Amino acid sequence: MVRDPEDLARLHFVNSLFAQVTGSDLYLANQIKEAIAFSLSELEQQTTAHPELATKYDAAFANAAARLLEKLFHQKPDHGFFHWDAARTLESATPLFARTELMIGLKSLARFRSSTLLVTNLRPALLPPEKRKTERRQREYEDTLAFIRDLAASRTSASAELQLIFV
Repeated sequence: MVRDPEDLARLHFVNSLFAQVTGSDLYLANQIKEAIAFSLSELEQQTTAHPELATKYDAAFANAAARLLEKLFHQKPDHGFFHWDAARTLESATPLFARTELMIGLKSLARFRSSTLLVTNLRPALLPPEKRKTERRQREYEDTLAFIRDLAASRTSASAELQLIFV
């Protein structure tokens, strides 16, 4: 069976995101990917008819996977989970708002010995697909990545384990 590159990328994305569940079993990861795709079947049909909607489908796929991951972690009372969507508002990805929103999440995770901070839509928020990837935009994106990593490291206890995931 020949897979298209986007489908293969989604499979690796799901396998990485759900590694605790799949144990790197690609068959199980494919089942999770197919379940997410099934929930987005109407949007997938629209994307087939209108290829320009592909970025919208990718964002919807990532958000559906994030919701599923959130449900998984909420079943673990000893593991903290916080999801920050950088594209929630137009201002979310700016340094001031990002810091405020991430601090809320890091404070909620502080009581857990093991936790996950999921950051979604940072790349599309700072490097919109419909706009040119200028050097300035690329630098802002890289600076924001470094800022989030540094903030998470400085606001997490040395005895705590924080898994930081960028999607």
